[in-house]
Amino acid sequence: MFSLKNKVAVITGGGSGIGKAIAVLFAQQGASVHIIDLDEAAAKLVVEEIENSGGSAHCHQVDISKQRDVVKVFNQIGDPDILVNNAGIAHIGKADTTAEADFDRVLNVNVKGAYNCLFAAIPLMKTKGGGVILNTASIAATVGISDRFAYSTSKGAIFSMTLSVARDYLHDNIRCNSISPARVHTPFVDGFIAKNYPGNEAEIFEKLSKSQPIGRMAKPEEVASLALYLCSDEAGFITGCDYLLDGGFTKINN
Repeated sequence: MFSLKNKVAVITGGGSGIGKAIAVLFAQQGASVHIIDLDEAAAKLVVEEIENSGGSAHCHQVDISKQRDVVKVFNQIGDPDILVNNAGIAHIGKADTTAEADFDRVLNVNVKGAYNCLFAAIPLMKTKGGGVILNTASIAATVGISDRFAYSTSKGAIFSMTLSVARDYLHDNIRCNSISPARVHTPFVDGFIAKNYPGNEAEIFEKLSKSQPIGRMAKPEEVASLALYLCSDEAGFITGCDYLLDGGFTKINN
């Protein structure tokens, strides 16, 4: 089950965190993985890890906010079977404390970047006879998160984008779903804590972990496992859905 043999999978932001976990797992399941990431060095390390384990992987340094560059790299890759729109950045701030430049930066990567990849990938999938798209949204799309105005806005757009794409390409055999994680323990989280709470890292990590009713953060590999299912043939009847992966955050009170 859940084989991706002979499938081509494109994963944005695959150089670290959730994207890396998805890239590694998809390669283990037989996919030829193409990592799109601005951090070429990080992406190359993931490619090396996959190849050392007998998998097939390639990396492409691309700024996904630049549509011309995105289209060029997708045409080089060929006809993808799977697109995982995972790349994203965060920002701390409320509506009246978020500078215009920061708002634009978040939306250019998180929203326009995803759109650019859809714009490039969908025509290729239509030519191939179908495909699967998975977007990384967030619980911030549907639950109020303090001091995350720009980020929440961007993830709300990803949530709606998923529904729109699922509807528009039903008859092209293209499925589109999204995953909405709560906090996931990634290098980004560690870096954020170290930068903003020097000397109190352990205390803050524990506090953030306990904010989920289940008592801990998710592991990137747990997100990857759900991604694998949704991108596999076994999920062939699923489209237009968002899947919470939140340790009970949105449904269970502490």
